[in-house]
Amino acid sequence: MAETFRITLAQLNPTVGDITGNAALARKAWEAGRDAGTDLVALPEMFITGYNTQDLVMKPAFHTAAIEAVQQLARDCADGPALAIGSPWVEGTELYNAYLILKGGKISATQIKHHLPNETVFDEVRIFDAGPLGGPYSVGNTRVGSPICEDAWYEDVAETHAETGAEFLLVPNGSPYYRGKFDVRLTHMVSRVVETGLPLIYLNLVGGQDDQVFDGGTFGLNEHGKLAFQMPVFEEEIAHITLENDGAGWGIQPGEIAHHPDEWEQDYNCMVLSLRDYMAKTGFKKVLLGLSGGIDSALVATIAVDALGAENVRCVMLPSEYTSQGSLDDAEALAKNLGCRYDFAPIAEGRAAITNTLAPLFEGTEPGLTEENIQSRLRGLLLMALSNKFGEMLLTTGNKSEVAVGYATIYGDMAGGYNPIKDLYKTRVFEQCRWRNANHRDWMKGPGGAVIPVEIIDKPPSAELREDQKDSDSLPDYPELDAILDILVDQDGSIADCVAAGFDRETAKRVEHLLYISEYKRFQSAPGTRLTKRAFWLDRRYPIVNCWRDPT
Repeated sequence: MAETFRITLAQLNPTVGDITGNAALARKAWEAGRDAGTDLVALPEMFITGYNTQDLVMKPAFHTAAIEAVQQLARDCADGPALAIGSPWVEGTELYNAYLILKGGKISATQIKHHLPNETVFDEVRIFDAGPLGGPYSVGNTRVGSPICEDAWYEDVAETHAETGAEFLLVPNGSPYYRGKFDVRLTHMVSRVVETGLPLIYLNLVGGQDDQVFDGGTFGLNEHGKLAFQMPVFEEEIAHITLENDGAGWGIQPGEIAHHPDEWEQDYNCMVLSLRDYMAKTGFKKVLLGLSGGIDSALVATIAVDALGAENVRCVMLPSEYTSQGSLDDAEALAKNLGCRYDFAPIAEGRAAITNTLAPLFEGTEPGLTEENIQSRLRGLLLMALSNKFGEMLLTTGNKSEVAVGYATIYGDMAGGYNPIKDLYKTRVFEQCRWRNANHRDWMKGPGGAVIPVEIIDKPPSAELREDQKDSDSLPDYPELDAILDILVDQDGSIADCVAAGFDRETAKRVEHLLYISEYKRFQSAPGTRLTKRAFWLDRRYPIVNCWRDPT
């Protein structure tokens, strides 16, 4: 008769710093595994603290509390399956990213992370100490190897486990989403399976943390990298899987392979989940935003309703004399389609008061950009007043193109606590709106159908701060701008690369200049959903004072 080993995989959503709450989630997962008769209940990397903790985990009181919580879990879960959980761990003066195995009322084994990621959003080299290459741990008569996240991206840790007796690999992860990330993970994990000859289970976190979203998508691979099962992306789930050893080695019994959506659905789900979790984990219940009648605020409003429900979203139209009738009609139509609250607060009276106050100081000067920006800053003031009065978090609505070149008013339309579209170029904003109009999913709290009026999508973008203004008056057309930004930002390319791609050198130089001089604005901007490997914040860190320009 074949030998079997059952694992409960807990793809769950912890909260950074909520050690008590995370321990409670772990206990519920363990109870589910106990009731299902499994041998091991597994949770992802650094689950007890939440992830990514950044410098918080270095605080002695914090990592001590986390370890004590794990020790208490061991006592609470003494009778039943083993429990594997990610946690900080201290040995002497060294702080480790560890995977702790709890059995019989104590911590029975410890796995230490060896390869510490030090790129994109990760700074683990400055936070943790690197552990030695280690061997597997035993659960009953079965030996399990657990390379922790980054350890499975290199061959040495998995091979060491295999050479020292591991019978399969269980990889706990805190791996955040970026577009195309799943294929990258799968490629690395297939390599580990082929190299070691062992089946592999890739267990990932799910949920939003600041700008990062952990997308789940836990999966298992058998011999030659064949997919045995796959859990959903962006959803919490507890699954029980079985490995079987028929005498020729262990294999994962085939299970459900969840549908893997395309990048448009994944990006949209990511933006919805990031906002939903940012609100829930910071304690906010409701949001508001300025609804201009333009495409960016339309998409943010739709994301907000899908994340929080229409009853928790307030849209505010703040028109000036430059606001077109089309924008007024489009904004009202969108709010009606979404079913959210729509307030109307003209800024003419306030603007006149500010203009009169400044008149003596501005005497002898010509009206220009300053007067345009007063409108934006007045709107920011009014929106923040509503936020303060009603406890609703203000969402800001600048897309990645605008954030990149500073086409936004600091302390004006940049005011806000979160920006779901911060890493979405303008050309993708248009396509994302079309995708949402054509698609609806169960995880969306908003209505189905074409909720974003086609007039909003089709009209030329404009800030409407002066007569007949168009974005193209100040910037290259968005397809050209976004393509240049993709080279300079996402590919870290040069002006020569832009020219080689067919763009005018002076246009590329102008975009580069705007990119660099806008760094101070981005430094003060709201956090927002990370969708790529070159999002503005932890992925791309540039000095504010920067006089260098590409000479090519």
